[in-house]
Amino acid sequence: MHSMGALSFFARLGDLVPSTPKPARRPDLKYRLLFTLVAVMLYYSMTSVTVYPVSTAAAGPQLPPLMQVVFAATTGTLAQLGIGPIVTAGLIIQVLVGGKLIELDLTNPDDRKLFTQAEKGLALVIAAVEAAGFALTYRMNLFVTISIALQFFLGALILIMLDEAIQKGYGIGSGISLFILAGVAKTIVWDIFAPVTVPVHSLDGSVRNYRYGVIPYVVGELMRGEVDFNRLLYGYVPGQLASGEVAILPSLTGMIATFMFLVIVIYLQGMKINIPVTIQRAPGIRGKVPLNFLYVSNIPVLLVGIVISDILLVRNMVEAYIPQATWFKDVLDGVLAYLTPPRGLLGVIYDPIRSIVYAAVLVGLAVLFGLMWVEVGGLSPANQAENLIKSGISIPGMRANPKALELILAKYVYPLAILSSIIVASLAIVADVFSVYGGGIGLLLAAGILQQLYTALTYEQALEMYPVLRRLVGE
Repeated sequence: MHSMGALSFFARLGDLVPSTPKPARRPDLKYRLLFTLVAVMLYYSMTSVTVYPVSTAAAGPQLPPLMQVVFAATTGTLAQLGIGPIVTAGLIIQVLVGGKLIELDLTNPDDRKLFTQAEKGLALVIAAVEAAGFALTYRMNLFVTISIALQFFLGALILIMLDEAIQKGYGIGSGISLFILAGVAKTIVWDIFAPVTVPVHSLDGSVRNYRYGVIPYVVGELMRGEVDFNRLLYGYVPGQLASGEVAILPSLTGMIATFMFLVIVIYLQGMKINIPVTIQRAPGIRGKVPLNFLYVSNIPVLLVGIVISDILLVRNMVEAYIPQATWFKDVLDGVLAYLTPPRGLLGVIYDPIRSIVYAAVLVGLAVLFGLMWVEVGGLSPANQAENLIKSGISIPGMRANPKALELILAKYVYPLAILSSIIVASLAIVADVFSVYGGGIGLLLAAGILQQLYTALTYEQALEMYPVLRRLVGE
């Protein structure tokens, strides 16, 4: 009762968010593609607009790189919070519903509406808290701090509204997925084609400017006849960046690995495990129920990324607000040292122990989160058995008994959940070792989103070409 009361409270908050009405008639594909493109362009513009009166994004609280990828956030801009509030709110409510702490039937339109509105309401609360927290780190007077917090909150609100409009049918896919993909794509394009130069400080005190993008670097060095193979293979150039870090820039190896990685992940996501079934109403007819080979998709690495990002954020907050708590900061630094991916092949070569520990922790956490998501995300054998029985489907030789069907499905579901969690975590590790653009976890998420978009576009194109299909599928 208390949980439902809280859900109703958040749903009432969600009603305060300006909501786009669902279109009476589904817009045509060209309109939806245009709307999607405009939403992405608006997101890009938000990532480029620094909040007033901050002079540069670098002056604000620095977000961990992983958080910028997972939450599609950009430090010091209107996209400071990115999609973090809506993603976090959705995961929290999904866990509560999946864990039966809140009784909701998401096939019921009223319960589904309550879920959606509560998700928006909780996202508002999270956005307000995060906006205030980030604004306080600028250490300005009260009125300026409030102004910065409102700008951060407004940015998050715009992204929440865009996500809802896209999901209601004005665009393609979901805003959350689009903004993650847009952020990763921006990184990939920048790493390949960026024409800017980066100053690198050598040990002898001299400074040399290196082209950041791989293509401009290769072209420029070939013209000069001075190609550095350490840069091409490892991204390493001798010296340090202005931040004091070892200079590791985008490499040719990373570019090749990025495209190979995308192909491999998209191939794996298309693989299925088929379970033989029979139709109860027509026992002579048999078929197959396909389960995705990557059963839990990218959820395990997404959750691991969120956990690591939160630890990084806490560490930064401790440094900013409680500088005297050096012991706590040291503890967090020690933990993060083994939760941070190695910096390419050189990182593995020079610190193999830390790389092995990182790999073991990432795989272990991915398996843990994968099994957890099976139980709370509606993917458990019990849920799958219930869905099959409701559809009039059973496994040959088995009566329409949910418990018996659940035992059979458990032989497939749990091994698939563990195996797919290990595979996606291993892919993320290998991607980081070969310095793929956008990071291992970021590119893994982007690959999944690309396939979802392709499937959605294929579906929409079929409806456009064959209008009779609209009536058959109820569109």
